Amino acid sequence: MSPILTRPVREQLEHDRVIRLLQARYKRKTDVVINPGNEQNQSITVENLVVFPDLLLFAEGSKRLLATVEVETGESVNPIEARAEWGVYSKLKVPLHLYVPPSCVDAVKRIAAEYQIMVAELWTYMTSFDQVRFTLVHRDDAAPVLKMPPAKPATKPAAAKPKPVAKPAPVVRQAQVRPEPNRAAKAKSKPAGKPKPAAKPKPKPSSKKAAPKPKAKPAKGGKKRR
Repeated sequence: MSPILTRPVREQLEHDRVIRLLQARYKRKTDVVINPGNEQNQSITVENLVVFPDLLLFAEGSKRLLATVEVETGESVNPIEARAEWGVYSKLKVPLHLYVPPSCVDAVKRIAAEYQIMVAELWTYMTSFDQVRFTLVHRDDAAPVLKMPPAKPATKPAAAKPKPVAKPAPVVRQAQVRPEPNRAAKAKSKPAGKPKPAAKPKPKPSSKKAAPKPKAKPAKGGKKRR
């Protein structure tokens, strides 16, 4: 727990607001856990000492610690706070990022050099109405560097296989069947022709020859006519 048990209400609200803004900023590439105010959401152990930094940065999808972040106000930049928090966090093999008001930059550099506290990055924050601006003012090349894990390549959705285009069924042209006219109607429509004479049956030739007619004999006693 920080040696400063209480902050002025106004500074505490500003402190917690900056923490939440930094959470959204670091969350783009890491998993972030915050401990604003009196909340104790995530702790770390340093030489058997359990501490609660303002922000803890973890690799995405794991509990591998990448960095610690501490936000200070004008009242909390002092040697006691520095030794109790900055000095403890700097013993980890991960970088320490420190955010302070612009007016405290010189004091932070002096305290860090006096107590040999390694601050990887020193930032300032300035509040203007509803906006907060962050500015990097110092980076220690000898301090551990925040190594961001490589971004996972975006998996492209498998291209949907084109559906086979169904070939249209061959059109079977049906022969136009002409309706057969009604025979009765057809017979009525045609004028009746003259009836053909019935063929006479031909006489069959007789197989027997007709006997010749006997010649008439002249009457006896008659005269011959000349």
